[in-house]
Amino acid sequence: MTALGFFLPAGGNSPPAHGIGRSRDDTAGRATDARGTQPEGYARPPSSGGALMGGSSGGTGDPAIPGRELPPFAVVAPAYNEGLVIGSIVLQAKRHAERVIVVDDGSIDRTAETARLAGADVIRLPENAGKAKAMMVGFARARELGYDAVVMLDGDGQHDPGEIPVVAAPVLAGEADLVIGSRFLNTRAEIPAYRRAGQVVLTGFTNISVDGGGFATTDSQSGFRALSRRALENLTFASEGYNIESDMIAHFASLNLRVTEVPISVTYDVPHKHKKNPLSHGFGVLARIVGLIGYKRPLLFFGIPGGSIALFGIALEIYTFSELYRIGQFHYVIFTLGITALILGLLLVSSGLVLNFLVSMLERRAGET
Repeated sequence: MTALGFFLPAGGNSPPAHGIGRSRDDTAGRATDARGTQPEGYARPPSSGGALMGGSSGGTGDPAIPGRELPPFAVVAPAYNEGLVIGSIVLQAKRHAERVIVVDDGSIDRTAETARLAGADVIRLPENAGKAKAMMVGFARARELGYDAVVMLDGDGQHDPGEIPVVAAPVLAGEADLVIGSRFLNTRAEIPAYRRAGQVVLTGFTNISVDGGGFATTDSQSGFRALSRRALENLTFASEGYNIESDMIAHFASLNLRVTEVPISVTYDVPHKHKKNPLSHGFGVLARIVGLIGYKRPLLFFGIPGGSIALFGIALEIYTFSELYRIGQFHYVIFTLGITALILGLLLVSSGLVLNFLVSMLERRAGET
């Protein structure tokens, strides 16, 4: 974190001085509250005394509407070359959240400057590191400032900041640790057919990768989410790029964190559409999810394909010997393919059984410690 530069707007992001009573467990209690003692190394910028854009008359933590107290949570938005829309997103988000943290992921336009002028707490990464890295940096900032809840949304304008209260509500009410804003829970979201098909595939594989099967998401790739303090303290998984959404669901499910969904809308009519080709993006995420399935459910990952291949090999052998008995002709090629398939299938099934035993042992030991 020492290599990252934190840029705060003058008079716009000083942490609010008012205290907000909240209950937190021992773990969360160790976090330093931004509304009291500042984290080590944090410098309070001088107050300019002037009003910011959008009617805010103080820091990011001040209500955008006079007399209205904002909920004690932060919004984290990763942005890469989103100078055309990031200012509007920040101003709208400030109407619902105490602080807006924009992580400029190595943009070459004026994303950081625009976000700062709109009143955001801006973190600039020296080069493009990918969405997962940007989000983790933003989450770390929110933890340093002592927030008990964080809403994450994409910085490209696809999400409606006006829906922030809807996404944050279950977390603020103590009913969930992760809230996923789903585009598929109602008909408000107009999603292109090719995107919908890809999302269905990725969501299906994500649900397979989730341990226990207690929660099945309808939108595994949604970037509009809310996290509780417990979730923020358990971001102990490695992720790269756009894999963070699926990785987060699988990780939190393994920790028995409470996960729920709320309906959201989405628009794809934005200046900068997806930064990666949808096909390569989809296959990249799918490869990561398949890897998770192999790691967490080896018997499913190796056993089912292995059993199918072994049955195919047995069928080829039956055909070979039935033909030999019927017409006296021995099909050497089919016989060889059958034997190969049978051996390969049995090896996969054996590997699945061994790996499943090892995973069970590791989980048992982890539970004992």
